[in-house]
Amino acid sequence: MFCKSVLDNGIRVVSHEMSDHRSVSLGIWVESGSRHESQAQNGISHFIEHLLFKGTERRTAAQIAEEMDAVGGVLNAFTAKEHTCYYAKVLDENLPLALDLLTDIFLHSNFDVEEIERERSVILQEISQAEDTPDDYVHDLFNVDFFTDHPIARPICGRAETVMSFQRQDFLNFFKERYRPRRVVVAAAGHLRHDELVKEIQARLGSVRDERGAAAALDGDRLPGMGSGLYPHAKELEQVHLCLGMAAISQTHPQRYAGYVLNTLLGGGMSSRLFQEVREKRGKAYSVYSFASSYKDVGYFGVYAGTSLDSTDEVVDLILKELDKLAAGGISADELGRTQGQLVGSMMLGLESSDSWMSHIARNEIYFGKNVTTDEIVQKIRAVSREDVIELARQLFHSGGMTLTLLGDFQKDFKLDSFTLKH
Repeated sequence: MFCKSVLDNGIRVVSHEMSDHRSVSLGIWVESGSRHESQAQNGISHFIEHLLFKGTERRTAAQIAEEMDAVGGVLNAFTAKEHTCYYAKVLDENLPLALDLLTDIFLHSNFDVEEIERERSVILQEISQAEDTPDDYVHDLFNVDFFTDHPIARPICGRAETVMSFQRQDFLNFFKERYRPRRVVVAAAGHLRHDELVKEIQARLGSVRDERGAAAALDGDRLPGMGSGLYPHAKELEQVHLCLGMAAISQTHPQRYAGYVLNTLLGGGMSSRLFQEVREKRGKAYSVYSFASSYKDVGYFGVYAGTSLDSTDEVVDLILKELDKLAAGGISADELGRTQGQLVGSMMLGLESSDSWMSHIARNEIYFGKNVTTDEIVQKIRAVSREDVIELARQLFHSGGMTLTLLGDFQKDFKLDSFTLKH
């Protein structure tokens, strides 16, 4: 059962009661992420996420970890482009501990100078690790190539030069500016009672007030521009890693269900067109898949593949041909039905845990301002027609608006006929 309450200060509390579970997942979500940073602040949201676990007025960093480990729970956080989440998963009997820990780090973190320096080193290692993982790093490069001069393009972890520049007061200022009550969603799922949860959140967070006036307009609030073209990035690697993408739809767009079907049909599993054509039939890539990223006002659709330098041109050509086939209407009723069944099944199986439900209801609140039931989602997926998918494919897959990012051991005179001739 889903419930929602709003505290007087604007903090939203949403919950999904699961009486047959022994676990509870609790998250404090803030509608603030790397999109809301200036160029000089790039990475500060992620840095703050780390620092909130490094000690409060009542607990050291070690004590925070020890208290959660002592009950076998999970305490963690993540930063995204448009939000940051701090969460815990515990047995239902330990929900009071999870509430106390999360609200303590959220309200009373020290931002200790020595901890800042230690964590700075950790984050620099995290940035280096990302750059040493080419199948992930190429997605960061694609974002920079695709979104032209916009904060949403920048890496969530930041860059070494920005991470090195942050001082304690920078964190305090950003935290005070961005972590406002009306940007906060407390989400919980599992064996709990909503009215009891609201009472606890009111006692712990109800007194938090927005001490500043209206928030200043940010560069990240404007609609991102989207570029196109060929962007080779040279790096000594055995493989070439590529992302081919184009502008798509936002989180709340009416065509989003057709988008889910299109993405899954093209490259969402071992039976997908890309996997069968590029890997199974031709053996040109070990990993190939499609992906879609959607934000509040914009989105993109893309394909990733890792292949040899000699096969890069052929793989890009194969991808473009599959896009053309979809836009030309080459979808059977059986293929559509299998894809819809895959989507429904994977969604329902993915929602068997309390943490996945917690995330599900929080994202619904952030992007829709309401609960979107699984029955509604299933109904909308099943209602997607062959014509809906083809229409969206035709809208998206026009060669003039594509961005191709490549990461590999290229020579200066590198060119790609399969892409440049169509582009």
